Amino acid sequence: MPRDSRYDILFEPLKIGPVTAKNRFYQAPHCNGMGRTFPSSMAAMRGVKAEGGWAIVSTEQIDIHPTSDITPATEGRLWSDQDIPYLARMCDAIHAHNALASIEPVHNGKWASNTYSREIPLFPTHMPSTDNNMPVQARAMDKEDIKNFRRWHLDSVKRAKQAGFDIICCYAGHNLSLAGQFMLKRYNFRIDEYGGSLENRIRLFREIIEDAKNEVGDKMAVIVRFAVDELRGSEGLEWNKEGYEIVEMLAELPDLWDVNIAEWENDSITSRFSDEGHQEPFVKFVKKVTTKPVVTVGRYTSPDRMVSIINKGIVDMIGAARPSIADPFLPKKIEEGRLEDIRECIGCNICVAWDNLKAPMRCTQNPTKGEEWRKGWHPEKIPKKVTDGLILVVGGGPAGLEAARAAGERGYDIVLAESTNTLGGRINYESKMPGLSTWGRVRDYRTYQLSQMSNVNIYRE
Repeated sequence: MPRDSRYDILFEPLKIGPVTAKNRFYQAPHCNGMGRTFPSSMAAMRGVKAEGGWAIVSTEQIDIHPTSDITPATEGRLWSDQDIPYLARMCDAIHAHNALASIEPVHNGKWASNTYSREIPLFPTHMPSTDNNMPVQARAMDKEDIKNFRRWHLDSVKRAKQAGFDIICCYAGHNLSLAGQFMLKRYNFRIDEYGGSLENRIRLFREIIEDAKNEVGDKMAVIVRFAVDELRGSEGLEWNKEGYEIVEMLAELPDLWDVNIAEWENDSITSRFSDEGHQEPFVKFVKKVTTKPVVTVGRYTSPDRMVSIINKGIVDMIGAARPSIADPFLPKKIEEGRLEDIRECIGCNICVAWDNLKAPMRCTQNPTKGEEWRKGWHPEKIPKKVTDGLILVVGGGPAGLEAARAAGERGYDIVLAESTNTLGGRINYESKMPGLSTWGRVRDYRTYQLSQMSNVNIYRE
């Protein structure tokens, strides 16, 4: 089925500095519990997203130096040339589907307790590190440290270029980036040219952006990821005060603005406490300040909402982390007019829970997530049946519906027996609780898929 013409704008190419995104879908950087620890799993997972139609596929944060060691977290790492090959493998998987690969080099400042490297954490000011509840003190960076940091960041850019990345993302968000921490008055008590005025506090961020642009020239795009508001009131950045001023001061420097709110729990808030597009009030000013493309996230799963925020001039691209996990083929399904086949994110954040366990992520909606390489699971392809047996599935709750759907797609004849008159099991109760209506998508996606299969017979009561 051809796509509805009202979605055409989502598939227009977008120029980002010297590179061009084939459509308006941007997989924002997100942790995944794989990274350097399970590099083959990470590369395969990103490749599946590129196959699914995302124009830009980003890494998670990539630690750039032993002083930014966040062990035991399973993020990416780019400390030396030895780290290039596994990231190059990811680039190859993305490029195989004509998508752009983006990398997010990061130094976590005092949030890096350096439990593996045993280095002393670095920060704008002397301050305790509370990462992993370790009794560690970060020391204030002197001029030589700042010079070194710029060199480490630039080295990561050079290595990213060798690995084959198309986009460098300079990071200042979620209170996780040293360049971003320099901006914050609650951390930066310096009295030199890197402290005091806002212009001084953003100096380091400006410098690493300029360093990156000078290095890559017209070969790669340099974008920024910046949290315009921290929801801390006057204690932190506020979008209509210093958040606005920072965007205004750096407006034309990057090739694209990826804007959001901080900290992480506000950016990726669960569906229980927020609706789709909850960040729009905080970021809608950005396109009025810069001529460069703008992207934001907001757990977008509705194509109509995506089109609306582009037409309203809020963004130029649709950013997504969790929706790209729940359905890596979301863009392709919109393009092919298969909206009913989209596995919409329910905002439960089980993906985050498994990353916090330092294990490959999983997803309530997408059971293949995290197993794309080890088990060879694919969200849209499943092996055909190997016998002619009839399969009985007892119970039409979430697990029973998925078992029937998967086996039915393999071509087996299925009998699904449900003791009540309603499919969905526990989801029917959970989705009626305050803020959890999106959880009904677990039931709705599967019951629709089953309704399209002539080889599945459902018996209620």
